[in-house]
Order: sequence, then C-alpha cells, then structure tokens
Amino acid sequence: MTDINKESISVLNDLIETSKDGQEGFKTCAEDIKHPELKALFVKRSADCATAAAELQAAVRSLGGDPETSTSVAGDLHRRWVDVKSMFTGKDEEAVLNEAERGEDHALKAYREAMEKINKHNLEGIRDLVERQYHGVQRNHDQVKALRNQARAS
Repeated sequence: MTDINKESISVLNDLIETSKDGQEGFKTCAEDIKHPELKALFVKRSADCATAAAELQAAVRSLGGDPETSTSVAGDLHRRWVDVKSMFTGKDEEAVLNEAERGEDHALKAYREAMEKINKHNLEGIRDLVERQYHGVQRNHDQVKALRNQARAS
C-alpha cells in the first residue's frame, strides 16, 4: 500500500468517526426535542451523516483499507453531556440547538483539518468527496445556527 493511500485512509477514517458522531448526535437531538419540524430535521441530518459515513467507508475500501465503524470517544462524551445537560435544562429547543451547533462546529473543524492534510500531502483522489461533504457540513452548521438564533429570539 502506498504512503498516499495510507494517508488518505487515515484522513477518511477520521471523517468517518466525525460522521458517525454526527449521526448519533443528531439522533440524540431528535429524541430530546418535541417540536415536530426540528425533530424531522434532526432525523434527516442523522440519516445524512450515515450516508456520508457510508461514502467515506466505501472510499477507504477502494483504497485497500479497513474503514472505521465506530464513533469517537469525544463524540460519546459529548452525547453524554447533552443527555446530562438536557435533564437540567428541560430539553428546551434552544439548549438542544446549542448542542447541535457545537457538534457541527466540531465537524467543520474536522473537515477543515482533513482539507489541510489533503492539500499538504497532495491526496487528489479523495479531494472531491471530502470537499463536497465539507460544503454539506457548512450548510448544516449554518441552518442549525439560524434555527438556534430564532429559538433564542423567541
């Protein structure tokens, strides 16, 4: 296996963890919220993250690697924090949206770091996939932030 493939697999596996974290995080948010439109949004976002993870896993396999299948320790800790925090805040929309935005901030950072590694190591084979997913994460982040700002204003 080439060094470029090894580096590409490492970058993709990090993003698989991030996507799995998002999948589980949005699922937790959907469970914690009563508002039907927000619940539907979080269910869709969870499914989008699952699709992203599956795409990344397929890319890892095509490079001859073993794809990551689990969430990160940090993601697990974040979800526990969301659960604990929501017990005290009564699971109100703004609190859940704050946590969703924090999760999206983490995902954006992970994708930015991945793009830096792709540029640094000239990993052209995975650039299009990662860039497309990065733009999706940015859209998700902006939408969650706008919804959080709406909830805060009301």
